[in-house]
Amino acid sequence: MLLAVVVGGFGALAYRTAGFLSGVARVDNPLQVIEPAQGTIAWKLKHGQQVNVLLLGYGGVENDAPYLTDSMVVLSVDPASKRVAEVSIPRDLMVGIDAWPDHHLLPQKINVAFSVGVDDATWTKKRPEFTRQRDAGGKLAEQSVSTATGLQFDGYVAVDFKAFRDLVNALGGVDICLDTPLDDTQYPNYNNGYIRGGIHFPTGCQTVDGEKALELARSRHATQPEQASDFGRARRQQLLINAIRKKATSVNALAKAPQLMDALQKNFRTDLGLADLKAVYDWSGKLPDTAINRVSITDTDLVDGYFMRKGSCGDFYAYVLCAQDPSFKVMHSYFGNLFLDPDLLKEAAPVELDNASLTVNDLGPRVTSSVRQLGLKVSDPIRGRADPHSVVYDYSGGKYPLTAKWLADFFGATVVTPASGGPAPAGTASQGLVVVLGSDFARRWLGQA
Repeated sequence: MLLAVVVGGFGALAYRTAGFLSGVARVDNPLQVIEPAQGTIAWKLKHGQQVNVLLLGYGGVENDAPYLTDSMVVLSVDPASKRVAEVSIPRDLMVGIDAWPDHHLLPQKINVAFSVGVDDATWTKKRPEFTRQRDAGGKLAEQSVSTATGLQFDGYVAVDFKAFRDLVNALGGVDICLDTPLDDTQYPNYNNGYIRGGIHFPTGCQTVDGEKALELARSRHATQPEQASDFGRARRQQLLINAIRKKATSVNALAKAPQLMDALQKNFRTDLGLADLKAVYDWSGKLPDTAINRVSITDTDLVDGYFMRKGSCGDFYAYVLCAQDPSFKVMHSYFGNLFLDPDLLKEAAPVELDNASLTVNDLGPRVTSSVRQLGLKVSDPIRGRADPHSVVYDYSGGKYPLTAKWLADFFGATVVTPASGGPAPAGTASQGLVVVLGSDFARRWLGQA
């Protein structure tokens, strides 16, 4: 978003751009734009190392809870394979927020972290790095998302409702395609009520202005189940991020730089420097849609939802999402595999998961949902006979060696070639790979191992 401003205005609008950056971003040594310092985003992109940026959307002055992050998206870039992963972090996920001197963790929804760092009046006695510091909110949000994902972040970008709306308008609107209609009669207005008649979007591709884009990003109560779910909302937010990226890299940025800077001047925060912004802009502008993998963490996979239940994963009388594994080790492992080997994905191995655990009845559907999002070709799971040990049965005769090895490593299993005439799996994996999820993996999934 800001990237189009910086690059488009660079030169003819140099003075104004420098003033803008001093307000919202870190101003680097000019030489770093040419030869970036080691470890910076620009350096990592140049040398093929993974980059992680946290994207945040918050209400701002137009919202009664101005610094709660309504949207949280992990943007991971793998320049070596020229791929990007966009992962939506559910705002209701419970984590321990670490902002106080004794490192006593405050159990809270993860969307509170940015607010804790920004709001010194409400959240007092914090450590110095989270008190009266320009990037305190972004850094604390990064730290909290790192707790859940295991990723280390190279920076953050935070935009409030007004900046988001004004940015889309400055770009002349963006194009987005919906798989189903979206009708929401409980969409909030700006006066603690609801928009009369609700909001309505048809199926198909359409151009939306800033207000309509914000409605798509925020809607939580659509009458269509697929749009009302966490997954549906996360997908719309990811589609909007990509629509803005495409529009920002296709318009005449020089001509639009003044409008774009006006849109973001007071309602945008980032700790990224000019060299980093330019590097990401240059890199992402050439990226095809096929290089972007969109992942959502929802209550159908790695987390579970509870309402009005004390002690579920914190003393909270509200709807919260709790990690299936309270230690977050399973989620760390998952995020460590966002970019599977391209040669592995080319194998397109048919995979089936067989839930053989005694304790987790929905283990098969949950794990299937999660690994499908990594790009594996996984059929619907089955519930099999109880087994204490996880095993990968290779019915392909060794046709998919990379996939078999990854499955064995990820599930802590051994690869076995069934004897001729042995039991065959169901469905499309009869010539592929079957993973028996034993009780050992179930314990690890629940953080009990």
